[in-house]
Amino acid sequence: MNQKLKQISFSIFLIVLLAIHPFITAQTVKLKIIETSDVHGSLFPYNFTTGKDINTSLAQIYAYVKEERAKKDQSVILLDDGDILQGQPVVYYYNFEKTNVPHICAQVMNYMKYDAGTVGNHDIEPGHPVYDKIDKEFNFPWLAANAVDTKTGKPYFVNRWESNKPYTIIKKDGIKIAVLGLITPAIPNWLPEKIWSGIRFDDMIETAKKWVAIIKEKEKPDLLIGLFHSGIEYNYNGQKANTPLLENASKLVAEQVPGFDIVLAGHDHKVWNFDVKNSEGKKVLILDPANAARNAAVATVTLHYDSSSSSWKKEITEEIVASKNYKPDADYMKKFGHAIEEVKNYVSKPIGVFTKAISTRESMFGDSPFVDLIQKIQLDLTHADVSFSEPLSFNAEIKKGTVYVRDMFNLYRFENLLYTMKMSGKEIKDYLEYSFGNWFNQMKNSDDDLLKFKKDSTGEIIYSYHEAQLATNYYNFSSAAGINYTVDVSKPAGERVKIKSFSNGKPFDMNKYYSVAMNSYRGNGGGGHLTLGAKIPKEEIPKRIITSTQKDLRYYLMKWIEKKKSVTPEALGNWKVIPENWWEKGKEKDYKILFGTRD
Repeated sequence: MNQKLKQISFSIFLIVLLAIHPFITAQTVKLKIIETSDVHGSLFPYNFTTGKDINTSLAQIYAYVKEERAKKDQSVILLDDGDILQGQPVVYYYNFEKTNVPHICAQVMNYMKYDAGTVGNHDIEPGHPVYDKIDKEFNFPWLAANAVDTKTGKPYFVNRWESNKPYTIIKKDGIKIAVLGLITPAIPNWLPEKIWSGIRFDDMIETAKKWVAIIKEKEKPDLLIGLFHSGIEYNYNGQKANTPLLENASKLVAEQVPGFDIVLAGHDHKVWNFDVKNSEGKKVLILDPANAARNAAVATVTLHYDSSSSSWKKEITEEIVASKNYKPDADYMKKFGHAIEEVKNYVSKPIGVFTKAISTRESMFGDSPFVDLIQKIQLDLTHADVSFSEPLSFNAEIKKGTVYVRDMFNLYRFENLLYTMKMSGKEIKDYLEYSFGNWFNQMKNSDDDLLKFKKDSTGEIIYSYHEAQLATNYYNFSSAAGINYTVDVSKPAGERVKIKSFSNGKPFDMNKYYSVAMNSYRGNGGGGHLTLGAKIPKEEIPKRIITSTQKDLRYYLMKWIEKKKSVTPEALGNWKVIPENWWEKGKEKDYKILFGTRD
């Protein structure tokens, strides 16, 4: 072969090599999928409620994301699973005070370059003006396929960049990734209709079946991700797998709707990391990072091209990455430094004085100044006969002295409205029986647990990340004011409550109807106290509402304290747990389990 022919042959070889080079390099593709969920306003390494620096926030998550994006051998997909618009004063400020600029959550998440998000129930809670506005401000699709516009019959939250679909297609290194968003459909059980007017919340399983079929037919993705703002434990609140409109259906969707490779869950504030088999026998990974930007849930997907089947073979590994192991990203902190200082000034406004400190710790075990302050304010505001309230924080404190705006977020965490409702005496008793049946253990003696914990088959308390697991969430520990009663923990659930009279001495009649003050979460059926406890049919609950505030309850609590100027928080002493010596010993034992040695 002469020299000229050799040169021509080498040139042809180079041309062919260059032509097939992209295919060669695409034989293996690595994707890193990072999920945040239930951030609840933890945007910065500062707790605006306590006034203290913290070591978990999106600032730390972003430092991790930047580090992963810098790696040349992989592509990163960043997803959020909802509940960002409630929790810290910084989001409340942009929800209701500073509304003439893009919302801080939109500013932060656009800066972080999220690829997609799903709407959470607490994102609906601030109302149409807030979530409709931020939906337009996000530079990424905010999804919820089962939140349906009642006028059009089409999804209310859609990908406006892709023909208004309730899913998004992300392309990375020749790989086509579909992300389908779903929201818990239990929202009408918790929130007043005016907050979600014009939206219908459909069953997650049925909606997933519909849209997965469409995605498979039209998009033919290489990877399908479910981004579900819904928990794992479908039997929460006594529900069953076949209960329509299940609150927590993420695991059931993964099992019953073939097609998903990964299901990213949220809503329940728990860490989950496990596999299930779907109805076709294929493995589906389920991840949940818990809440408050403490973690990121991470799935690493390595795809190998199989030329024999002309398809991608997938290997998936997973991890839960703790944000506390990363320093806040410096550029991020510089970018949003002005917002941090502005909100610090907002929450530092004094509104009154407390002559005593109060803590939610005591609220876990019985009557307490913390909960009874809310009870007293609710009764004063509504003039109702009875008030129901509960601790909305697990371990919060408001110190003696000047009370600031920030303290109101410790006193009352959520943007609930205040209702007065019509209930019979028997319904009030049954409501309390339900609450205390889920709250307290049936004690056999003074050495037994007072609280009802989750226990394994051997009777040992179940722990998750070193925390003892209560049988029901503490925010469902609902007690009453306005009536005097006892709770006998030696008796079985349903037979514990004895109502003696109203606290003003008037007789309490099981057959009469009374006005009852409670927050809108409880008043719409949240926790099951009205439906499962008082046995009020779900469809009848709206008819029982007598009045509702226009603004959130925290606003009225703040105004009440401003008017009083000086407040002495005290337990009302209208109820107690008996036998008292059992209660004392059980409380001492369980306090150490929940909080360690009493300080």
